[in-house]
Amino acid sequence: MKRFAIFASGSGSNAEAIWQAITDGHLSAECVLLVTDKPEAAVLDRAERHGIPSFSFTPKAYASKEEFEEEILVLLRTLRVDYIVLAGYMRLIGNVLLSAYPNRILNIHPSLLPAFPGKDAIGQALDANVPTSGVTVHYVDAGMDTGPIIAQASVEIEGCDRTEATRRIQTIEHQLYPRVLQQVLNQQEVFK
Repeated sequence: MKRFAIFASGSGSNAEAIWQAITDGHLSAECVLLVTDKPEAAVLDRAERHGIPSFSFTPKAYASKEEFEEEILVLLRTLRVDYIVLAGYMRLIGNVLLSAYPNRILNIHPSLLPAFPGKDAIGQALDANVPTSGVTVHYVDAGMDTGPIIAQASVEIEGCDRTEATRRIQTIEHQLYPRVLQQVLNQQEVFK
């Protein structure tokens, strides 16, 4: 069974969906660690409820990204982590982790990439007045949401305010991410 770590910075709704998929038997993998760059993040409470150990850090306490990624890498290797799953982690992954986990870091993004990369993708889509946005699961590379796409799902947002568009997109995220992880972590054919 593959072992993975979730990296998250916020409330942890995608992490929660993944942990629930494991509990419900829809995801055959073991989450062995939560990593967060926000020591006050609500995702820590969710991890505790699921019995997931956590490592939180303050990036400014380190001299460089390389320094905190090296510390994280030691922990990942100690726990024999096979994959890194980004779930609302609001930092670019650096060369230390990219080199250690080539094609084994996944991310979910709230748009149909390559449209609307980066922060506030839902706001970008609403500002552009597009009728449809969506969700993308992709491998992580050194760029901002530029890695190879694994799967996408469309979401109608025409006429939505930010709250409704966010609700619709998150609903799809919570369904899509566990399904894609099941396929990738268990080396099944991934749907497009």
